[in-house]
Amino acid sequence: MMKILARLQGWLDLTRKVDFLGPLALRLYLVPVFWVAGTNKLGGMDNVIAWFGNADWGLGLPFPALMAWLAVSTEIVGAVALLLGLATRWFCIPLMIQMIVAATSVHWHNGWQAVADPMSPFAGANIEGAMQRLDKAKDLLREHGNYDWLTETGNFIVSNNGIEWAVTYFIMLLALFFTGAGKLSLDHAVSKYLLKQA
Repeated sequence: MMKILARLQGWLDLTRKVDFLGPLALRLYLVPVFWVAGTNKLGGMDNVIAWFGNADWGLGLPFPALMAWLAVSTEIVGAVALLLGLATRWFCIPLMIQMIVAATSVHWHNGWQAVADPMSPFAGANIEGAMQRLDKAKDLLREHGNYDWLTETGNFIVSNNGIEWAVTYFIMLLALFFTGAGKLSLDHAVSKYLLKQA
């Protein structure tokens, strides 16, 4: 039995030769997340700045123009850096901070779920109201729209806007912060070059 386990472990250890795939997959997954978030904000900066600064209907942050531009540039430049694997560990720091700010200032009051799901053990207190609104929307679409066409490729959902995605992205960034960009990155190439020069 021990020989079988040792052989299985040996086969598993062979995957270390392609261990760059984990960090690469994390980086490539996060690139469009931050690129789209940043470029969407960039397209309406006046509104973003107003939202960052207004305490009544926005975040109420100090220095809203500075904070908005920092957020946008962190997302856009961070996405490019993740794509290239350039200064990955350094860029993970402001991106993780941004995810903490997003989770605590934007999403926290909505609970965990990103999408309202009454079957989840993490369903929020407002789940019944969300499901009532979803049922009403479906009824309206069945009566006044082409419901079969509208649901041909998926069901309608109610966005709960909870912290789930921000926390997920934070954990992915945290893994990259500790592991680095992997062998298929500019970070690895620069590191090899610097070691030869030393």
